[in-house]
Amino acid sequence: MILTGHEITAAAHDGRLTITPFEPDQVNPNSYNVRLGPTLLTYTAPVIDAHRPNPTRAIEIGQGGYVLQPGELYLGHTLEQVGSNAFVPLLFGRSSVGRLGLFVEITAPIGDIGFHGQWTLMLSPIRPLRVYAGMKIGQIMFFVSTGAIDLYRGKYQAAHGPQPSRYWQDVAGIEAVAS
Repeated sequence: MILTGHEITAAAHDGRLTITPFEPDQVNPNSYNVRLGPTLLTYTAPVIDAHRPNPTRAIEIGQGGYVLQPGELYLGHTLEQVGSNAFVPLLFGRSSVGRLGLFVEITAPIGDIGFHGQWTLMLSPIRPLRVYAGMKIGQIMFFVSTGAIDLYRGKYQAAHGPQPSRYWQDVAGIEAVAS
């Protein structure tokens, strides 16, 4: 079951979910629009290594925006901090943004119950595209879960700004168990 816009608003007001800052005009019939935060990260190594931390470069989006280039992966973040201990959040790109040729969060849209923070967005443009901090970039839907709830306690909890992959921490844990 998906929350309607009215229920998203009620849940944000009574604390069943957190959206900070909450703007009533960003509520849709069954989702909430999230905005692009001011910082982007790009990986700087010619090869990204899943088993190691990878160096990144931060880019601040100025007032005139920033032009994303095809063939580059940009890690952005939501301006809003979003989370819930009761609902399962899913984040997708807005259709208006998709029509500009920007893929947003296509491989990892599901959030965990108990995560609270800014969401890292995977941004990949088809052609050069100027983006702006504060633009409505995605929408989050909230689903009711059934069964016992184990709250998220993972490595991205309380994220602020874009977060590079920490997949290497998973590998290190598996390698330690295997030895």
